[in-house]
Amino acid sequence: MQARFSDRVVVVTGGGQGIGAATALRFAQEGARVAVVDLDCSEIAPRVALAVAGDCTDAATVGAFFDRVEAELGPVDVLFNNVGQSAREKGGPFVESDEATWRFVLEVSLLTTLRASRRIAPGMRARGRGRIVNMSSDAAQVGDAGLADYASAKMGIVGFTRALARELAPHGVTVNAVGPGAIRTRAHEQIKPEVLARIRAGTPAGFIGEPADVAALVAFLASDEARFITGQTILVDGGRWML
Repeated sequence: MQARFSDRVVVVTGGGQGIGAATALRFAQEGARVAVVDLDCSEIAPRVALAVAGDCTDAATVGAFFDRVEAELGPVDVLFNNVGQSAREKGGPFVESDEATWRFVLEVSLLTTLRASRRIAPGMRARGRGRIVNMSSDAAQVGDAGLADYASAKMGIVGFTRALARELAPHGVTVNAVGPGAIRTRAHEQIKPEVLARIRAGTPAGFIGEPADVAALVAFLASDEARFITGQTILVDGGRWML
């Protein structure tokens, strides 16, 4: 595999498993010094330069993590804002939902992205280079029933990506988002069966994707080859939603 990221520092939030772990490993295989933060980093820790167990919804934890990344590895060249989740077993019809669940989903799926980007973007702007890739979802485009809070948070990611891309484009920094559909992860299997069944049935490709499918796109958007792509949300969903 080509070393597109030799001597570059890459941060993956929520990189302990699933798509985050697959992407962290993809960057490491291509020569990057990868730092990961997640609630549980035990599986990924031996395979990356730095792995820190922590809650990305806690501002102090995030600040301390980035302090350590910069001190031990150097300035961040690539930020993949991967952390996030749906309401999972608490999900269901919006008319039966509660505000505490909305707030959790918005916090973990939207505010964590703003928080990490706010910390890293000024340095990228000052250095005149950098890549930020945000995690949205095709649920934001489709508007899946039973995922109103998650779809709201992930569409918020789309708007944030566009706005930040416009701000940073003149400074050599690109900001894009990826929107996975049905991807085979442990977290995905925790979505209510009836919601998951609808998603699978509506995927024209006829199969469920793998975390590596998303990792490949993230790596491309973070590379020099994608220098003229910014403000975009690219779906990885087997054709379930076509823009």
